[in-house]
Amino acid sequence: MKTSAGCLVRAVFPDGPRFLLVHPSGNYNRRSPWSIPKGELEPGEDPQACALRETREETGIECSIVRPLGEITYKKSRKKVVAFLAEPMAPPPSAVLEPASWEVDRVELLSEAEAREKIHPDQAAFIDRALE
Repeated sequence: MKTSAGCLVRAVFPDGPRFLLVHPSGNYNRRSPWSIPKGELEPGEDPQACALRETREETGIECSIVRPLGEITYKKSRKKVVAFLAEPMAPPPSAVLEPASWEVDRVELLSEAEAREKIHPDQAAFIDRALE
């Protein structure tokens, strides 16, 4: 089974906490839901290292892990995603960031309500767990 790892990055803004989500690039992804920055583990790579690497590669943000958020399995594809709650090492310059990779066309820090509206339904559990 394919396993990906990623970070649900939480940053504090004047209007409250925001969650970092990315949107996959490509015409075929126009209507796709948003996601936490994530990617497949490289051979021998530990999920935490993969999550930090993928977050940095897709968003340009260096993070530190706060705690694990467990895993989910997509209902359709059966792919597994392991997630970690993380915080940026430096405050993000704004809520909308330049994508750092061709893999994503949007990188935004969203309020909890916006994040819940846009995130892949199978990944919504990560927001619930982050707020516990």
